[in-house]
Parts: sequence; structure tokens; C-alpha cells
Amino acid sequence: MAKRRPIAALAAVAAVCAAYGNHFRNGFHFDDFHTITDNPYIRSLHNIPRFFTDTTTFSVLPANQTYRPLVSASLAIDYALGHGYTPLWFHIGTFLIFLAQLALMYLLFDTILRKVRPESQTESQTWLPALLAVTCYGLHPAIAETVNYIIQRGDIYSTSGVVAALAIYARWPQWRRFGLYLLPFALAMLSKPPAVVFPALLFAYIAYFEGDEDSRWARAARSIVPSVVVAIAALVLQSAMTPKSFAPATLSGFDYRVTQPFVLLRYFGSFFLPLHLNVDSDLAAFDHFTANALWGFLFLAVMIAAIVVTARRSVLRPISFGLLWFLVASIPTSAYTLSEVENDHRMYMPFIGLVLAVVWALWLAVEKAAAQHAGKPVLRWTGIAAALLLLAYGYGTHVRNSVWHDEDSLWLDDVQKCPRNGRGLMIYGLSQMSKGIYPVALAYFQRAEQYTPNYPTLQINLGVVYGAMQQPGQAQAHFLRAIALSPQDEQAHFFYGRWLFSSGRADQAVEQLREAVRLNPSRLPARDLLQQALAITGSSTEAQSVARGTLAIDPSEAGAHAYLEHPTAPSADYWINASLARYLQKDYPGTLVAAQQALVIKPDSETAYTNIGAAYAGMGDWQKAIENERHALAIKPDFQLAKNNLAAYEAAQKGAAAAGPAVTPEMLLNQSLQLYQAHDYAGSLTAAQAALRLRPNFAEAWNNVAAAQASMGHWQAAADAATRAIALKPDFQLAKNNLAWALSELNKQHAGKQ
Repeated sequence: MAKRRPIAALAAVAAVCAAYGNHFRNGFHFDDFHTITDNPYIRSLHNIPRFFTDTTTFSVLPANQTYRPLVSASLAIDYALGHGYTPLWFHIGTFLIFLAQLALMYLLFDTILRKVRPESQTESQTWLPALLAVTCYGLHPAIAETVNYIIQRGDIYSTSGVVAALAIYARWPQWRRFGLYLLPFALAMLSKPPAVVFPALLFAYIAYFEGDEDSRWARAARSIVPSVVVAIAALVLQSAMTPKSFAPATLSGFDYRVTQPFVLLRYFGSFFLPLHLNVDSDLAAFDHFTANALWGFLFLAVMIAAIVVTARRSVLRPISFGLLWFLVASIPTSAYTLSEVENDHRMYMPFIGLVLAVVWALWLAVEKAAAQHAGKPVLRWTGIAAALLLLAYGYGTHVRNSVWHDEDSLWLDDVQKCPRNGRGLMIYGLSQMSKGIYPVALAYFQRAEQYTPNYPTLQINLGVVYGAMQQPGQAQAHFLRAIALSPQDEQAHFFYGRWLFSSGRADQAVEQLREAVRLNPSRLPARDLLQQALAITGSSTEAQSVARGTLAIDPSEAGAHAYLEHPTAPSADYWINASLARYLQKDYPGTLVAAQQALVIKPDSETAYTNIGAAYAGMGDWQKAIENERHALAIKPDFQLAKNNLAAYEAAQKGAAAAGPAVTPEMLLNQSLQLYQAHDYAGSLTAAQAALRLRPNFAEAWNNVAAAQASMGHWQAAADAATRAIALKPDFQLAKNNLAWALSELNKQHAGKQ
């Protein structure tokens, strides 16, 4: 039997590696952004000593800055190994510690089971249930929620430290006098505070499995004194290092805690049926003692009763110890008020005890059944059932890895399972906005607003999407509401400033960006944009000061280096973008001024001439519009935008001459429809564009542009125009149909290329 142990262990490791084989390319998610991808401090190994002395280096969000120096140090190492934000290296770093934890769990479980078995039975009846329990844990889909979530490696590190400390204490008693078991515990406390439960677990281990029955409680109390001292010292250090800006909770303590027994019941159920795993739950805290709260407290009472009953017999004590572990390991996240009442990664440490209790209880039941019913058939069918269960768990983990692949897949899963989660709806909308599908993003943001109307981040994103959809009034209103809701949120000021800057209002952007940098100096995007805005508005001295401050945070920041080496005035591209932004706001004189500034810097800018032409067209001066488009074509004869504009303006001029001063956008729209019905798609497009010169926010004209472009096979242009139409008229079904048609053809093209 002993010869099978290495083979079984290798098979277990292979099964876990196979289950997680598809997770190494998964991306960054959720809290990964403010702690990893936006965090400049992990981009240099030179910052590792600083992680132990400066908590602000953990996250760029002041409210989330907590003391986890080992986590930050490991992220810096992964960044260096991958030469940047390469997810593979971050996942490898996490997974190796996860495998080490599984090995330590086996040593601990095997040691515990040996202590409750007669010596003659130890060899054959402890290692196999210990290995089964570890394999079940390693393949469990709920554990994948932590393994895939890069920043939550803090749970893995702290849990591994607790398991290592207990395994060393239990397995090698001769080392106890040197205090070696305290080292992994201390490292665990430098990873995440929930490791503080170690002294309680050590007390239970000693009381259950070591010493005489009469003196075990006193002996346990004496033995945990060194670990209690380490725990208190670590908590004092944690408290001293945590800045006052840290704000872990937005809920009341009573509401949060009265909900926790029910949350534990849900976690317990997820061990057996992990069907509702998701990244962000929509379970709300109970604001009074509800029926679900009662079920939670009844569950807690049953668990305590089971712990007491199973503690009476030596052979059942692994069950009692495991159930006690489940409850004790849940105390830190149940007693300490946090912003969410439940998170799937909080099951990571408690499930170690639960898997030991459940597997050992089943093992004893199978032993009893085998003894009563001629052994072999029972064992054979039990083995088949166990294999099928592990296979199902492994498959579930593989599926969860796929869900965690990118933001789109992760948050689609979340909104399907938690349709009332305003934050989840918002983040899924963000994934759509990043792909340019603005109407879909807006729809999800509006759904989110029903559940979280006063959520500042949602208001910021509504501002961003309305800005992208060229609705400046709506965009500004939402940005200002975000600032009103949370004036100390630097992100509200940053995104409002970014929108002002992209709209050609650099002077107004400076004020918002200064405030963003004042509130959070570590945010490099705000510093970079402030530097650009200051340079454009002529404040070069302050721009250089901002650039030097950026390099003090991240010496490798290329933009700051470039500016200090070659301070620049506003570029032609800036003025061209400003002219376009002002045109979209119907500020036609402003469009002219900005485009003419671009020509001063770059006299041969065909785009500047095109924008000047568009400005004159917006003011109804067709002759000057035509002249400037011809200037653009003289510089670049194949400039398609200028060709289209020229044709549209000439058509509009002819239409105006024929119809007299009564020509209207509606007349040009009708002309566009007639030409489309006659299959003159190019003519239909020209007429629709002429209508838009008179009324840029004419949804029906944008829809005609979409239809004409689609009929000519210009799918991306069709999708863009249909999107504009829907943005202007959200219930425009014909435009929605045209958008669906264009996106379908684009997907076919993409699939064909693959």
C-alpha cells in the first residue's frame, strides 16, 4: 500500500495542474487594477524595502491602502520576471505557492489522522483520506476564485503560512523549542491579517490531539503563548502602518454582522454545490433580523453542536477540528466590518477545515458500511463515486478559469447570476465601452443606476460614455454629479479633466487635474495629463515640476523624461483634436480658431483644412466649405474624408440653389431615402451627410448613413453611424437593426480571419 502513495500523490498533482491548465493566460481584474496595473511602485525591485515601511505603496487608492508588504514584494518580482504586466508570470508565482500549500495540507492532515488511529492501522488508513481531502480541496471550483484573482494571493500566502506553521508544529515536535513554526506565521501576518486565527487553531490542535485528557486544556493554553505574542505584535504593527485614509467598510456594524451567519450557511452550501460562484455578489446586508438571518443563526447553532458532539470521541475529533477550523477561519471576515457581506475568495482558508471534516466523516462511514457489507463492492463503488466527484470538481474549476479569462467573460457571468448588482452591471458596461459598443455600455450603466443611483464611479462612467457618444451636455452633468457625490474622489476630477482636455478646453482641464493630483499624487495618468495640459496652456515651469514629481514616483516614466529633455509647445495634433471636439459641440467659430492654430504650426495639414471646411458647412457657408475641402485634396489627393465632404457640400450647395433658402435637413433626408430606394447608395450617403452638415444631431440622417454604408459593404462605418443614431435616439429600432446587421458582418469577417 505504501508503494502506491507516491503514484497517488503524483496523480493528484497532475489532476490539479490539468484543472488549472487554462488559467495561466487569464487577465487582471477588479482590485488588480488599483493594486497592480495602476500601481507604479511594483514596477521596480528597488521599492521592495519600501513596501515594509510605506503602506501607501500597496494601492493607488487611499481607501484601500493596507499593510501587506509580502504581497507587494511578490508582485514586483513577477513584474520584473515578466518584463511588465505579463499575466503568465503573476499566475505562475501564485500557483507555485498554491501547490506548496497543498503539500503542507497533506502533511498536516496525515499527522492529525495518525493521532486518532491505532498504530497498526496508521500506514493504510491515514495517508489515503488525507490525500483525498487535499485533492478535493485542490480541485474545488470555489478555490479557483482565489487562485485566479491575482491580488487575492494574499489569501493564499496567509493561509499557506498558517498551514505551514501548524504542520511544522505537529509533524516535527523536536523543533518547537526553537520556535521555527512561528516564522511562517509571522510571514502570513505580513501577507494578510486573517492569519491571526493561527493561535486559536493551534490551541484546538493541542487540546484535541496532544497530551493527557486531564491536562490538555491547560497545556494548550500554555503552548500558544508565543504565537499570541507574535499575533499581537503583528496586529500592532498592522495598525501603526495603516494610514488614516484606509476605509474598509461602508456598512453599519450591526447590519454586517447579523448577516454573517447566513453568509456562512451559503459558504457551507457552496462546498457541496458550487453552482453560484461569482466575482461580486449582490447579497445585501440585513438591516433587521430577517428569516434568512434566523436560518443563519440556526446553522451556527447546529455547527457548534456538531463540534461539541464529535469532540467527545478521539476518532471523530478530526471532524470536530475541521468544523471548528471552518468557523474560526471565518471570524476575521465575519467580525470585522467590510464593504461587501460576502466574497467567494473568503472561503479559501475556511474550506481547509471543512474538507478535512467532510472527507474524514465520509471515510468513517464507508469503513463502517464496508465492514457490514462484505467490503469490496462498497469500496469499489465508493472509489468510483469519489473519482466522479473529483472529476466534476476539476471540470468546474476548468469552467471557472474560463469565466475569469477577461473582463467581458467575468462580468457577464456576474450580471447573469447577480442581476441586481449595480457595480457588476457597471463593470460589464465598462467592458463593452472598451470595445466601442457605446449603446450597450450605456444600457448597462442605466440599469446599474436603478440599484446604485448615488454611486460616484457609475456617474463618472456615465460621463465617459456620453462624452464618447458626443453628448457633451449629458457628459458634463454626470461628471459634475460624481464630483458632488464624492468631492474627495480624485478619479471624478481626473475623468472630468480628461474629458475637458479632449474637448479642447485645456485651461479648464488644468483646474480639475490639479485637484486630482492633489488628492492622490500617486496616480500617474492624472500627472501625465496635467503635465500636457500645463504645457499646452503655457505653464511650462509648473509642467516641468509635475514631470519631476512623476519621475520621483516612477523613474522609468518615458513621457516625463521626454518632456524634461524637450519641453514642447502645443502640437498641431492637439489643435486638430480641439477643433474636432469644438465642432462636435457645434462651436463652429471655435472650430475655425483651433484648426487655424493647427495650420500655423503645420501649414500642410489636410485635416485642419477639412475641419475648417466642416466649420463653414456648419455655419451654412457652402462656398468656403468647398474651398477648404479642395485645399485639403490639393495637399492629399486620396484623402477620402475630404472627398466625401466635398461631394456633400457641393450637393448641399446645389440643393440650396435649387430650393432657395427653404432647404432643410428634412428635405435632404427625403432625398437620401429616395436615392437609397433607387439603389444609389453613394448618392444616398452624400445627401444624408449634407443633412448632417445642417443638423449634426439628426438621428434619422445618421441612420441613413448607416444604411448606405452597410449596403456598400462598409461595415465599420455603418456600425459607427448606427451607434451615433442610437446615442441620439435610444429607442430607434431601425438604427438598432442596422447596427446588428453591421456587427454581425464584422463578426463574420473576424471569424474568417481566424
